[in-house]
Amino acid sequence: MTKYVIPFLVALLISYITTPLAKKIAYKLGAIDIPKDERRVHKKPIPRLGGLAIYVSTVLSIIIFSFAGYIQMDKSLISILIGGTIIAVTGIIDDTKNLPAKIKLLGQIAAAGVLIWGGIKISFISKPFSGEIINLNYLSIPITIFWIVGITNTLNLIDGLDGLAAGVAGIASISLMFVASTFVDIFPFYTGIILISAILAGAAFGFLPYNFNPAKIFMGDTGALFLGFMLAVISVKGVMKSFTTISVVLPVIILGIPIFDTAFAILRRFINRRPIMQADKGHLHHRLLDKGLSQKQTVLVLYFIGMALGGLALVLTGMNVEKSTFVLGMITGGILLLIIQMSLVDLIKQKSGRN
Repeated sequence: MTKYVIPFLVALLISYITTPLAKKIAYKLGAIDIPKDERRVHKKPIPRLGGLAIYVSTVLSIIIFSFAGYIQMDKSLISILIGGTIIAVTGIIDDTKNLPAKIKLLGQIAAAGVLIWGGIKISFISKPFSGEIINLNYLSIPITIFWIVGITNTLNLIDGLDGLAAGVAGIASISLMFVASTFVDIFPFYTGIILISAILAGAAFGFLPYNFNPAKIFMGDTGALFLGFMLAVISVKGVMKSFTTISVVLPVIILGIPIFDTAFAILRRFINRRPIMQADKGHLHHRLLDKGLSQKQTVLVLYFIGMALGGLALVLTGMNVEKSTFVLGMITGGILLLIIQMSLVDLIKQKSGRN
């Protein structure tokens, strides 16, 4: 694992150096986030093209270390670079021109399609307990697109506080890197997954000094969608390709914060008969702010939860089916209690007019 420290540091350095350049470009292109409603936590205009630095750092680092022999520049890797570029370009246009949601969705589907062309797709699932492999056949393509598009957008939805999305993405990348390392002896191709995870973590953490509260620049859709896309790619290309039952749920655990926050956002808006794509102040970070935590405290709490989930995923890789099932049941129960405490009670009050 020590050989991947260098790619991590190179990506971190590139991201750190290029973020001020992204800030200048944001001002020239007019990619400025101006707070116009109560949902915005910041009070003054802030440039929002920081994701450009994350994208450049990730792509440049992957190319550098492919030439260095860390990973082979094959069709699969090319599809990742092309798909990531589609996502980044879509994000840049949205950060400067505000693209319609349908156009952004089409861009994400196109990026997922490129991955499938490159051979990156969810081809099978494992039956719980028995471990029997079920080939998805023609369902492989729609399921892969659903996963890629879904995870791409989950990170964007939690990008509501300074440093939150970048930190959560960095922690998730490191967690995926360590989980992938446990499979590398059985599946040698996991070395590439470890490299990409290390690079993505470095790119996210290199941007974080400029984005942590008080933020000097936001990553915008360019960064949030790109980071979400890359995390989706790593989970499909990596952990989901191992022939174990528990590996299917490991990415869900590692990406637990954005996944569950997004799932509950959909449920919340459905209950209140609001459009699913309509923004609100019901996300987990908003709830923590309502409990009296500051921005920094809220972000640090969510960092801690992200690290705990990553550590839990790593522990689960060494458990048998019975033990892992019991632990997952306990986790599910705990999450349900948290949701009820943080959100569902408020929703019921809101629905009945007792707010």
